[in-house]
Amino acid sequence: QVQLVESGGGLVQAGGSLRLSCAASGFTFGRYNMGWFRLAPGKEREFVGAIGWISTTTYYAGSVKGRFAISRDNAKNTVYLQMNSLKPEDTAVYYCAAGSTVVPGASQSDYAHWGQGTQVTVSS
Repeated sequence: QVQLVESGGGLVQAGGSLRLSCAASGFTFGRYNMGWFRLAPGKEREFVGAIGWISTTTYYAGSVKGRFAISRDNAKNTVYLQMNSLKPEDTAVYYCAAGSTVVPGASQSDYAHWGQGTQVTVSS
């Protein structure tokens, strides 16, 4: 049974940092691209970033590039999202997702498995 469990969300002041974790089980983690998406109130779920399994190249949305960093630890079946210089507009529920496309995609349809999400709230 595939499971993705996010953790590490919370309330932080603008300019602060958080690190989200996503623990995976039930599939061969090292053979999957891992993506992060977020859903803010009144908006559609959007791509945040992703990391590949063939090469650990990372990809980011323009809105987070230079502030967020994705990494993975295949020995621990875990992917991380380090978020720095947080802004109120980063407030959202953050989801991790697993996909098996050749290269990590930015579309939700590129990912077959999803976590339940973790809330991140950035106060001004």
